[in-house]
Amino acid sequence: MVITTMLLAWHAQPVFSAQQTENALPDVKSILTDQCAVTDFNYAPANVPANNIIVSSESALVVKDQLAVFEGDVSITSATSLITADSANILDNGNEIKASGDVQYTDELLQVNSESVEVNSNLKLLQMSETDYKLQGINGRGGADILSISQEQGILLEDVSFTTCPEGGEDWRIQASEISIDKGKPYGEAYNTRFYLGNVPVFYLPYFAFPITTERQTGFLFPQFGSSSTTGLEYEQPFYWNIAPNLDATFSTRLMTNRGLQLKSEFRYLFDNHAGELQIEYLPSDNDRADNDARYFYRYSHRGKLSKNWSIAADISDLSDNNYIIDLGSDYYNQADTYLYRQVGVNYASEALDFSMNVRDFTTIGLVANNYRALPEAKLRYTSKINEWLNIGVNSELAYFENDAQTSPDALRFHIEPSISLPYQRAWGELLAQVSVLHTSYKQDLKNQTSTLDERVDRTLGQGRLYGSLIFEKQQTLFNQEYMLTIEPRAQYLYTSFEDQSAIGLYDSTPLLTNFSNLFRGQEFTGLDRINDNNQVTLGATSRLIDSNNKEVLTVSVGQILYIEDARLIDSQREGNRSSVAAELDWQVNQNWFLHSDIQVGNQSNRVERSSFSTKYRPSESKFLQINHRYIRELSNERIDQIGVSASWPINKDWHWVGRYYRDLKRSRTIESFMGIEYESCCWALRLIVRKNLATRFNNNGVRDLDDFDSGIALQFVFKGMGSGNKKVEMLNQGLFGYRQPFALY
Repeated sequence: MVITTMLLAWHAQPVFSAQQTENALPDVKSILTDQCAVTDFNYAPANVPANNIIVSSESALVVKDQLAVFEGDVSITSATSLITADSANILDNGNEIKASGDVQYTDELLQVNSESVEVNSNLKLLQMSETDYKLQGINGRGGADILSISQEQGILLEDVSFTTCPEGGEDWRIQASEISIDKGKPYGEAYNTRFYLGNVPVFYLPYFAFPITTERQTGFLFPQFGSSSTTGLEYEQPFYWNIAPNLDATFSTRLMTNRGLQLKSEFRYLFDNHAGELQIEYLPSDNDRADNDARYFYRYSHRGKLSKNWSIAADISDLSDNNYIIDLGSDYYNQADTYLYRQVGVNYASEALDFSMNVRDFTTIGLVANNYRALPEAKLRYTSKINEWLNIGVNSELAYFENDAQTSPDALRFHIEPSISLPYQRAWGELLAQVSVLHTSYKQDLKNQTSTLDERVDRTLGQGRLYGSLIFEKQQTLFNQEYMLTIEPRAQYLYTSFEDQSAIGLYDSTPLLTNFSNLFRGQEFTGLDRINDNNQVTLGATSRLIDSNNKEVLTVSVGQILYIEDARLIDSQREGNRSSVAAELDWQVNQNWFLHSDIQVGNQSNRVERSSFSTKYRPSESKFLQINHRYIRELSNERIDQIGVSASWPINKDWHWVGRYYRDLKRSRTIESFMGIEYESCCWALRLIVRKNLATRFNNNGVRDLDDFDSGIALQFVFKGMGSGNKKVEMLNQGLFGYRQPFALY
């Protein structure tokens, strides 16, 4: 027989008045706040009026106004919690509850098993002894001799243990004399804390704070350990400062036995329409350098929206010397980088008008040609549709270029390019006819009196373009599957008049690569300082294989330029009457295999000038194998011929391996080898990373040393379930090359 009693009225006299029943069982949700996510167990609050509790049992004995005794499968239910026990006594006219025998207390954020529980409504206190508990939100559990829940103070655990490991697999745990979780605080506090790996104590802290919600907390983060031939043994201890909901900062001290103590900081902010961050790194003196000078690095980045159409952006970086990134590393730049951005700009964008104003500068690394600053550079693009057939547009630019070199001129350049076009687009293809006038004016400050340039130059060119493409589709059955096969031929005729440009300096112009996407640009140079004359036809075609889900499985493109007349521009790179043949391939072989390749074959030599190849096998999120190869016949009088392999693969349930290997086939040597291995249990992980790579360090003259190698080892310990991630690919981002998807090899 099950007896259920609503303790609202007891005979003629209420046992629980409104004042008495309120907070009769302390509400742990109000203590821990409602920010914790329910993850470990599911508890739905009972449909009980807020000021009442319901008691059910197999038998009950009630002494009016004094005592109620419940025996057998007792459950005491309130609007926010549930207590189950073998027996329970309700005393003091309903203000006190004592339960014993296989007791379990459950609410939205806490589950506790115990031998006994006492609830005092007057003191607003719940107390349990010899407990096993589970906390929601941080995937944690443990045991405590005494567990107290107070409506005023919060949760207190005495002689307590804590772990995120499952029962029976306690790879690590925390043992403390006391853990308290005060009401309204987003973190818990532990005293006299011992950290155990297995049953071995490895660390002691007299005081330790840990998060109990997803809210960011001020405090120390997990340290990082490492070793390399350049820094020696190193230890980095970060400290996180939660300044405000939209402001935070991280400060780190990095101790390197070879170099000294480095200070690192990061400040971040976020507002409704603006976001940015500032990083500063400073080494007061470098013990490994003869000059013992200070070394630094800083970076500031900002993105903001001023209104519906206006936005601003900034990216400014600088460092103390050429070898800073090589010697000390960087989270933002790679060892192969030769310059750092320094630019600030404002932009306006609308359907018809785009405008931008930028100040562009660079910090160069090593001995490279001095780059020009654009101080400032303003661009305006306007397009308008006159009618169904006719569009007009204007592209214009005003820029001032400045160079520190005494032999390089400064220049003010103005460019305007009005155009008229007749676009015709349909589902089966498109046709475009366009006529443009390209006028550019230069005012050049010739620092060198012997310069062959002119102080003032005006260049006006005419350009006509006719472009067309068609799309042919056909259903095709391959390997017993239905596909849509498309063949998309395209052709372009381009004419650009000639004008001598030898009196103009080179400020932002360099030769373009002859890849497929550049064939139809009709321009051999970036920027505006060199515009080649053209009388040419470009032919190309793309073929696609599209599956039943409208997904491109295979895409192949090939094209070439046919020159009707030789170029008269001195800087033109043309050889013969044809360009190199350029081709690209992207193939999703199946769900696991992907292939990308591009190639350029010279028209005179019939030899490969440039090529890249990448294939990737990824059967699951944690498994992948990627093979890359790139070849350049000549780049700055050097031949590039490199092959690389990157992989991430689980060894068994607990062990995972990642690795990367790059080899220079031209010099027959390894330029980078990298391996990381991780042991991962259900609640902690240990990562070991070993690497050796070409250091590419600069000498005193700014020239790279291509025979100097650097090696290192790093160790990282991760407590899972306490704010640490678990992404295997993150380990591959370290080193010389980092990890790149197959479509971004260069």
